Amino acid sequence: MVDAIWCLIVGSLLMFMGLVGSTLKRLPLSAAMVYLGIGFVLGPTGVGLLSLRLPDDVTHLRMIAEVGILVSLFAIGLRLRVPPSDRRWALPLRLGILAMILTVASLALFGVLAFHLSIGAAVLLGAMMAPTDPVLAHDVGVRDAGDVELVRFTLSGEGGLNDGTAYPFALLGLLLCGTAEHSGAPGISWAFVGSVAWGVIGGIGGGWLLGVATARFVAFMRSRYGQALGLEGFFTLGLIALSYGVALITHGYGFLAVFAAGVAMRRVEHQSSGDKSSKEAVGTVDTQDVEATATDPDRAHAFIAESVMGFTIELEHIAEVALMLLIGCLVSQYWVAMLTWRSAAVVTTLLIVIRPLATQISLLGSSASRTQRWLIGWLGIRGVGSVYYLMLALERGPRTELAPVIPWVLATISASVVLHGISATPLMRRYGRGTARVQEDIDARF
Repeated sequence: MVDAIWCLIVGSLLMFMGLVGSTLKRLPLSAAMVYLGIGFVLGPTGVGLLSLRLPDDVTHLRMIAEVGILVSLFAIGLRLRVPPSDRRWALPLRLGILAMILTVASLALFGVLAFHLSIGAAVLLGAMMAPTDPVLAHDVGVRDAGDVELVRFTLSGEGGLNDGTAYPFALLGLLLCGTAEHSGAPGISWAFVGSVAWGVIGGIGGGWLLGVATARFVAFMRSRYGQALGLEGFFTLGLIALSYGVALITHGYGFLAVFAAGVAMRRVEHQSSGDKSSKEAVGTVDTQDVEATATDPDRAHAFIAESVMGFTIELEHIAEVALMLLIGCLVSQYWVAMLTWRSAAVVTTLLIVIRPLATQISLLGSSASRTQRWLIGWLGIRGVGSVYYLMLALERGPRTELAPVIPWVLATISASVVLHGISATPLMRRYGRGTARVQEDIDARF
């Protein structure tokens, strides 16, 4: 009977969101808010159909969050149709590195001074809270491949980078807690610094090479021999798993590898399509003879990239449903502990103070206007990335010491989902109208 009820609930939810999804885009309401609320109702406080226990279910939740992040990172990478040498990448890099350092350091200091956390637990708190979310960022990120609007591109690029750049801080926190692989070394050794440098370089380099090789090989097989046709979903999942696996084996950062693989596949398409957009390069597809497009040397790369992106976007939405339901269930279990001054202090300090200031400092001297900087600073959505690092810390770190952190993280995610879900659509709409007026003034002058 429970299985039947679950089928009814999940089936009804998916059908409902399929019907009203376009309506939500016009309202100050996000799909994540709906899923979070339903997860809360299904959890212990509601009807009790979904029950998760921490730390018993830590490993399962970490793995589920990991898969969701990997799919989303690859999807984001495929949307960013900009050469690596393009100056637009400077803003995401600033946020993914400098803003990450500032956020982790500020939160760690806040944790030590306000809550008397140990240095290790405080750094872990910063690593959990600092990443913006790649799974939920599609509401404010780039709309499609080739969208280079500064705010959307910056938020998408940051979301693709900082889940990977947060990893060394999580390792540092575990090291300071005495539970990491490097804990035998006194302090922060050069071996640790070297492993971080290699993790970044090896992850990005390995993912890039695999993305380029896969895209070129599949296009070659199709255009030259008429082989490897269809089943883009298999190529997608295979490349994600291969990039992540190779990164783990070579001690690179897997999140960065998967993101780089997506960017690399899109770069191969961009080089092949030239000045045309990917959709223009694909052109009109004869539904009676799809193979004619798939095997055309001039359109094969674009066809592969667009097909793979369509598949990953669908996976991304499914992952969002599953992950937000699970987060809602956790909120249902911890909601009483979340309603404390400590949780409120963490939420307010991060979203209102630390994130905006870290963004402003990181983007000093950049091409972003003051309005764009504040908008980017506000729309740093927290979500699945924070859950992943929370579960990683509970899995490998001192659980007793980290137990108080759980409601703080869940409170921050819930507040972010609600506040950003309500404000993102009207803010981006207003910003879009302002940008259009500025462009009209420029056009009128010239």
